[in-house]
Amino acid sequence: MARLNADPVFTLSRLLLAGTVVAGLTLGACARSPSGTSGDPSLNASVSQATPGSTLATMEAWAARYKSAPNRDNAIAYAQALRANDQSAQAVAVLQEQMLKNPKDTAIASAYGKALASNGDFDQALKVVRAANSPTNPDWRLLSAEGAILDQLGDSAGARGAYSTALKIAPEEPTLLNNLALSYLLTNNLQQADALLRRAVASPRADSRIRQNLALVLGLEGKFAEADQVARQEMSPDQAAANLAYLKSMLSQQNTWRQIKQVDKPKTNG
Repeated sequence: MARLNADPVFTLSRLLLAGTVVAGLTLGACARSPSGTSGDPSLNASVSQATPGSTLATMEAWAARYKSAPNRDNAIAYAQALRANDQSAQAVAVLQEQMLKNPKDTAIASAYGKALASNGDFDQALKVVRAANSPTNPDWRLLSAEGAILDQLGDSAGARGAYSTALKIAPEEPTLLNNLALSYLLTNNLQQADALLRRAVASPRADSRIRQNLALVLGLEGKFAEADQVARQEMSPDQAAANLAYLKSMLSQQNTWRQIKQVDKPKTNG
């Protein structure tokens, strides 16, 4: 798994392109994005599932939109597009400016924390999301962000605690179920990841990326026929077949899970 960077989730298309399992954890929100989809504006599928060329085009489009209207939603979406284009430091700068303007906005704090984590500043990311949250009236989006950061730090127990608390606030929220599932996937608990992702995709709010995650887990479990069926709902038959062929090849190699966890460890300086 690659270190979490440009958002959100495991996708089979990324798995094939990267040559390894690619991890990403979603961060849900209550706001409605400019595109009309529910959820955090930073999680537009057009950003997270884009090819390199379209990712650049998406970033440029959001840059223009943000320049003309530097509001909160445009800032979050622009920062997500920057991260998708491997410009995490610039995403941090955009959201830092928004934090100064809106220090109590939890959606901005969530996005800012994720941008910091994408840029490798895990300790500061954790401080930001925890400081923005309220112990008496916690925001599930911030708890989701905290969980994602803790998973990147290798604290699975802490991450799952954050997700579980968030699910008490937002029961059956598909992005939270997805994040919790990926946390279990990181420790090779495929059965639990499978069950959680099935619950997530049952929600009408589940998006393509979460369904692709289910296809990935099904493939890792060796349920290739079912994985193929799910994957074909999200991509062309040729692309689905290619991804599953690669997955089978990867699983035939030795020490797959050890390699996945090693690559996914946060980078440290020095």
